[in-house]
Amino acid sequence: MAGAKLTPSPSEIDPDVKTEAPKTPEEPTWVNPSKPIRTMGSFGSDAGQRYQEEYSMDSTNAQVQVEFYVNENTFKERLKLFFIKNQRSSLRIRLFNFSLKLLTCALYVIRVALDDPEQVTGVCVNCQNRTSTATAESTEITEINWELIFWVNRRVPVWAIQVTVALISFLEAMLLTYLSYKGNIWEQMFQISFILEMINTVPFIITIFWPPLRNIFIPVFLNCWLAKCALENMINDLHRAIQRTHSAMFNQVLILICTLLCLVFTGACGIQHLERAGKNLTLFNSLYFCIVTFSTVGYGDVTPHIWPSQLLVVILICVALVVLPLQFEELAYLWMERQKSGGNYSRHRAQTEKHAVLCVSSLKIDLLMDFLNEFYAHPRLQDYYVVILCPTEMDIQVRRILQIPLWSQRVIYLQGSALKDTDLMRAKMDDAEACFILSSRNEVDRTAADHQTILRAWAVKDFAPNCPLYVQILKPENKFHVKFADHVVCEEEFKYAMLALNCVCPATSTLVTLLVHTSRGQEGQLSPEQWQRTYGRCSGNEVYHIRLCDSKFFGEYDGKSFTYASFHAHKKYGVCLIGVKREDNKSILLNPGPRHIMSAPDTCYYINITKEENSSFIFKQEEKDKKGLPVTGLYDAPSRLPVHSIIASMGTVAMDLQNPADPPEDCSKLTLPTENGAGSRRPSIAPVLEIADSSSILPCDLLSDQSEDETNHSDEEGSSVSDFVKGYPPNSPYIGSSPTLCHLLPQKASFCCLRLDKGCRHNSFEDAKAYGFKNKLIIVSAETAGNGLYNFIVPLRAYYRPRKELNPIVLLLDYPPDNHFLEAICCFPMVYFMGGTIDNLDNLLQCGIIYADNLVVVDKESTMSAEEDYMADAKTIVNVQTMFRLFPSLSIITELTHPSNMRFMQFRAKDCYSLALSKLEKIERDKGSNLAFMFRLPFAAGRVFSISMLDTLLYQSFVKDYMIPIARLLLGLDTTPGSGYLCAMKVTEEDLWIRTYGRLFQKLCSSSAEIPIGIYRTESHMFSSSESQVSINVENTGGDDQRSNRRESWKEKTAQRNSTTSDQSEHPLLRKKSLQWARRLSRKNTKPPSRTERISQQRLNLYRRSERQELSELVKNRMKHLGLPTVGYEDVANLTASDVMNRVNLGYLQDEMNDHQNSLSYVLINPPPDTMLELNDIVYIIRSDPLAGPDVPEDAAQGQSSGGGQTRQDFGTETRDETHL
Repeated sequence: MAGAKLTPSPSEIDPDVKTEAPKTPEEPTWVNPSKPIRTMGSFGSDAGQRYQEEYSMDSTNAQVQVEFYVNENTFKERLKLFFIKNQRSSLRIRLFNFSLKLLTCALYVIRVALDDPEQVTGVCVNCQNRTSTATAESTEITEINWELIFWVNRRVPVWAIQVTVALISFLEAMLLTYLSYKGNIWEQMFQISFILEMINTVPFIITIFWPPLRNIFIPVFLNCWLAKCALENMINDLHRAIQRTHSAMFNQVLILICTLLCLVFTGACGIQHLERAGKNLTLFNSLYFCIVTFSTVGYGDVTPHIWPSQLLVVILICVALVVLPLQFEELAYLWMERQKSGGNYSRHRAQTEKHAVLCVSSLKIDLLMDFLNEFYAHPRLQDYYVVILCPTEMDIQVRRILQIPLWSQRVIYLQGSALKDTDLMRAKMDDAEACFILSSRNEVDRTAADHQTILRAWAVKDFAPNCPLYVQILKPENKFHVKFADHVVCEEEFKYAMLALNCVCPATSTLVTLLVHTSRGQEGQLSPEQWQRTYGRCSGNEVYHIRLCDSKFFGEYDGKSFTYASFHAHKKYGVCLIGVKREDNKSILLNPGPRHIMSAPDTCYYINITKEENSSFIFKQEEKDKKGLPVTGLYDAPSRLPVHSIIASMGTVAMDLQNPADPPEDCSKLTLPTENGAGSRRPSIAPVLEIADSSSILPCDLLSDQSEDETNHSDEEGSSVSDFVKGYPPNSPYIGSSPTLCHLLPQKASFCCLRLDKGCRHNSFEDAKAYGFKNKLIIVSAETAGNGLYNFIVPLRAYYRPRKELNPIVLLLDYPPDNHFLEAICCFPMVYFMGGTIDNLDNLLQCGIIYADNLVVVDKESTMSAEEDYMADAKTIVNVQTMFRLFPSLSIITELTHPSNMRFMQFRAKDCYSLALSKLEKIERDKGSNLAFMFRLPFAAGRVFSISMLDTLLYQSFVKDYMIPIARLLLGLDTTPGSGYLCAMKVTEEDLWIRTYGRLFQKLCSSSAEIPIGIYRTESHMFSSSESQVSINVENTGGDDQRSNRRESWKEKTAQRNSTTSDQSEHPLLRKKSLQWARRLSRKNTKPPSRTERISQQRLNLYRRSERQELSELVKNRMKHLGLPTVGYEDVANLTASDVMNRVNLGYLQDEMNDHQNSLSYVLINPPPDTMLELNDIVYIIRSDPLAGPDVPEDAAQGQSSGGGQTRQDFGTETRDETHL
């Protein structure tokens, strides 16, 4: 590089050359006249000259002439640049030097092959030939002919070539020594390479001037060591020249191999030459002896006979004992380091194979297995390789997993950073099919973890702009930094939206988790329990897509309405059409309603066990044609499909086609018509129209709700509700939040009014009781009021939620929120906050927990990391268990860090049924199931959730790029115009006349254009400990069918009895029901319990009663101390029968009076059409957007028959009353 100096450099300027000052007298400057003056910038231009003339007369602005000395201008530096510094020229020089050394070794071998010891002559003995003859009889050589050692027979052409090569080598060695001279000549002269060069070149040069020495022996074979050094330097220059990283492992192996070859070659040549004075071994025999000796075999058939050769063998063995262990040690060290760092992913493999890169800050075994199981669950990804790029050393458990042959052939671990281009080059990021960048959610500072993720995403985008990015972010405020990524999943957005929907649509977290996991629906199929088989089979449903013109499922519905296509596809094939996307529109629409007409280019999104491409179709008509039977019936359903074992018959979804123009008076109601109640004919359901009639579509909920509020201004109950307005929230807490039409306050509430436990000048309320809320509370316990908590409020205040059903929201925060967050939530109605924790009973009572219907416990950031794995949830689990004992009627929804800890939720040590389910989970895990935890009762009931379960959503996006938009639409994170939303309705006793899920599908499609996608079912089971243990044992299935039949008949009777007593509210009925359950349990047990068992059971009941009474007194005393009324508190002993059944239906209450009774709640995704409806089933439905289509004209509605119009209006009102949102 050029260096700038104010004065001439003494090392660069010749002192003998005189310097003279420039002609300008005012500015004396010393320059070197032997070199041209090089000025900086634009001093040589006209502007520079003008600048110099302007300031040349100013003494205060004295100009200093700057001269740049370039070191490469000297002859020595130019030679150094060519021979040493320049990578490409240096590589050529070293290659030439390596070739010369190999040539000298080859000439030595040629000289040995042409040598004849009998013709050797020496000048020192006056040309007297002394030949050494060896006869076969002689067995020992006692004399050494030294002339044969010092003199050889060298032919003139060989000598000439060797002299030429020696001259070239000598000149090159001297030139390199001169160029690398640094002031110490002795350091250069005593280098081993220089000494070897002199030994092998100087004697040949001497023979030019002294011909008698032409036959003197010169150990030219020592040039092999110089060739070894030249090869090492050449490899280094080669990698520098082509600008590619090289493997230290490769270099070390090369050095080791070269060292072994040099030792063998040196030993073979040396022994052969010394044995010329002895037994006269050939070069091949000497090589054979060295190989046998260095391999420690030692046959003994070839041995040196004179002491010089024996001494050489001893020296070589000592050198090998010193050099080789050092080489092997270095090789072993590099091997261990390579195992830690992972090596490289070769460019050839990257160009011929497909691979995806996983970038993480720390790799845990759970994260790795979730990714691998989900990634390789898709058939088209079986040939992909996964390259893991992680800055930390590989964990022991991870190393053990990656050594399994299943993963060792497909997973490559590289230790490195995504911020280094060298590491990205090692992972061949520019050739990768995808890059997954995951955040470390176990970090205490989640913002810092997001910052690291953002930098990784930027680095990958900078290095490989065309590589698709799949980024996981934790905080929503950091999402806009990675907006350029192809797919982004914000953890807190999905988490809070899912927890919010869990409060209004039970087990939404379980529903979404099952949808985003890849499964074949084989879980639990060997279990004798019917609910486990049904639940496991329905869990295999996933979301798929196909173009309408290419589909067998939906191709026949071109030109039909969306609702018509969805119903008939479910009836005929068992698939659930949930959404569609136009070819000219990038937005996915969930249930666009009957006004949407299907067209051939549309992309259909449906829920099914498998995608249509993997399905086979065998129709009844084809079977009848084969058998020669007549084809009858208007609807011919498939007889066998891989998606369902049984498809509904004509009677399952019966439609009254005899007189469709004159339907019964109440045909559009879910309730059973009175005139058909005693008849033999089943009530009919209106058909689903191919093309929607605007007069047949119900008025949208938004308009009807608004008109209802406007007509009830005088009503006292509706006066507070009518104050709400619909609009978009004026303040968003972060950039990138999707605007959602919500219920808002006419004017923003003051920050002081948002505090629940403290009064202000606007109101004096200090507890939840004083507010007098009409609906139950929803309490959220969180550590801080993060921006993600905003997504908990928005779905619960969306415009499609009926105003009268809005639940007050109370935020129980460990730390007070900042003004920025309060500014964002002050526009929402009935949203409050207070400081406190869930482990403080006083805080729970003050926030109104006894008036709450749902308590959401959010995982705290400060407890996400623990010294021992899986202990991060310890505090949360114990606190939730305490609340479960204090408030057993409360619905508690808990978020955990580790999904495996869900088995401790509401833990009861003596619950044999739950313990038996643990065995089933182990069996499913051994079978390789990705959803082994699905049979845990808390997860199946939707009472526990872990955000790590949604990691598969990002992994699935690599194959299904529509999964993230669909999940956001389902959870209400995005609101696309024309797209529906997820809600739920409850099946009451009056709705059981529909009987099957297929008929319910038809009823909802024909009346309100709603698409059901699943059922949340609750069953009450009663097992003895022995039965519960046997029922889960999938290996012993003898006699299980008979027991399951008895159990199913008992469940039907229990459901009927529950339905008849659900409207009662007296405590004696509860005890009577418990006695009936106990009586039925005693009938089921063939062997009556012994007296000892009865006494122990009574003692246990007494103990539990006393425990409940003690807990009840504790709560009441704390309420009295806080000045709160105790009227609202109800313990288990004071619960009414209806409250108990409501809690049991939601799966939150287990009767502690009887250890053997359990309530099971689980989700059935897209059940078969012939699935029987049960009382208190909660149906998940996708309701069309009320703002999607035009309003129904009033004159069109009045032009219809009065009976039909009244029927539809009545149904709309009743639907709103019966729908539990």
